[in-house]
Amino acid sequence: MKAIIIEDEKLIARELENKIRQVDATIQITELLSSVKTATRWFMQNPEPDIIFADIQLSDGVSFEIFERFTLSCPIIFTTAYDEYALQAFKANGVDYLLKPIDTDDLKRAIEKVKQLKQTVKLPTNLHELLEAFQQPESRKVYKEKFIVSIRNTWIPVQTNDIACFVRDNLNYIYTFSGDRYMADFTSLDELEDILNPKQFYRANRQCIVNIGAIQTMKLHANQKITLTLKKPLTMEQDISREKAPGFKKWFEQ
Repeated sequence: MKAIIIEDEKLIARELENKIRQVDATIQITELLSSVKTATRWFMQNPEPDIIFADIQLSDGVSFEIFERFTLSCPIIFTTAYDEYALQAFKANGVDYLLKPIDTDDLKRAIEKVKQLKQTVKLPTNLHELLEAFQQPESRKVYKEKFIVSIRNTWIPVQTNDIACFVRDNLNYIYTFSGDRYMADFTSLDELEDILNPKQFYRANRQCIVNIGAIQTMKLHANQKITLTLKKPLTMEQDISREKAPGFKKWFEQ
């Protein structure tokens, strides 16, 4: 197998290269790359290798930046000083990792795992989903799926996907896509932000969190403020400040 090493510390890179050769003489290290910039240039000019050994923290950024630019099908073994908990995303997706300082036995097991997987399944699983899972660990959270509202001493479940927006206006309210309004018992919008899927819900301002599916139009004002109009039957507008407008646009275009 042909392999490359992405590592900004030369001594560590050479040490890893020597250990790889000791563990498996069939692996040919074709390149030692020391930065995001040099690795990006290399991938633009060369076919992908059979396996990549990549440090996470590099001198000019993180190696994730490299893999976000290229669609790769080869397995990656990350070398890092991060703790095991933070790396559960890698284990779940079948891409191994090595904790620094690198242990020879761990290296051997990682290489054997990759070789076995290459023989039995197509590697890797969606790399971009893997990178997203690691860079944004909150995406692994289990978000709140329903809320309980009370109407005349009766509890009614409201599915989170049916909620168009949450509004705090002296009292707390939930508005559904069908136009219903319910009083809710959440403490604050800050609390809600921690339990709602950030891909689906956005904190428009101090009073409102809006569902992306509830937005009908977005009006950009001369001062760069944005006014959102929500879909019928809701007759509601919510303003987004000039400071938050670029972040909102990026969120909406995800």
